[in-house]
Amino acid sequence: MYNEAAKTFNTIRDMLRFAVSRFNEAGLFFGHGSDNAHDEAVYLILHTLNLPLDTLDPYLDAKLLNEEKEHILELIQRRAFEHVPVPYLTNQAWQGEFDFYVDERVMVPRSFIYELLGDALTPWIDQPELVHRALDLCTGSGALAIQIAHHYTSAQIDAVDLSLDALEVAAINIEDYGLQQRIALIHTNLFEGLQDTYDLIVSTPPHVDTESIAALPPEYRHEPEQALGSGNDGLDATRQVILQAAKFLNTKGVLLVEIGHNRNLLEAAYPELPFTWLETSAGNGYVFLLTREQLMGEDKPILLN
Repeated sequence: MYNEAAKTFNTIRDMLRFAVSRFNEAGLFFGHGSDNAHDEAVYLILHTLNLPLDTLDPYLDAKLLNEEKEHILELIQRRAFEHVPVPYLTNQAWQGEFDFYVDERVMVPRSFIYELLGDALTPWIDQPELVHRALDLCTGSGALAIQIAHHYTSAQIDAVDLSLDALEVAAINIEDYGLQQRIALIHTNLFEGLQDTYDLIVSTPPHVDTESIAALPPEYRHEPEQALGSGNDGLDATRQVILQAAKFLNTKGVLLVEIGHNRNLLEAAYPELPFTWLETSAGNGYVFLLTREQLMGEDKPILLN
């Protein structure tokens, strides 16, 4: 079929129709940037041809060179047969308005925490310039560390990960954004060996439970398993963050942590902690905030209208 397509097809319109048909036929799961076969096919083709990602119509009937057709068909085939997420095929992932280099050494960035940086953290952080030191635990591709640097321009940031492979990818992104002087990459397990204290700590630790790991679509099997699972209930790493964060926070320091579908389990495990659950595009059950005082049992949560 693919050989015949290479001989028969001539235009982007041809390739787009073929890609959508193959993606639907393969029953793909869309969870790494697009939510349907058409949008994913459009992005894959435009990116591969180095065309503007937001402009399709003027190019639909443009004729393709043989090598362009072969490259596009190779990627369509890998997506359809191997279920490789498109960001790994293009080596590009978006988180908000920021794009990052990615490959299979890191998870595709998709943290909700980026939505909460800046003004969304008022009243806990009233003035961005007061964030002098920040920590990104489980940095992966470095996406959140880079977005922290954008929102808090006075901050020096430590970006921590247990995976040397992930840190190599993070280094690429940090260099791409010219932030080598502001973001330090640290190879360690969570807080182990850290000496500094911070005004802001963010973390998207592994948070998928064992049952959910077993049921993940094939697309997620391409991501590092170490970055996904965290014990039977998905909360092993989150527990360590909660237990240790207070001693690494400054007096008015703030902790932001993203979890999976296990809010009820977490609240039941720590009934004494006044979690503030922040609203994101996915709802208010995925990112919690705690201050240093709350972690130490010295304060009550701020009540929001």
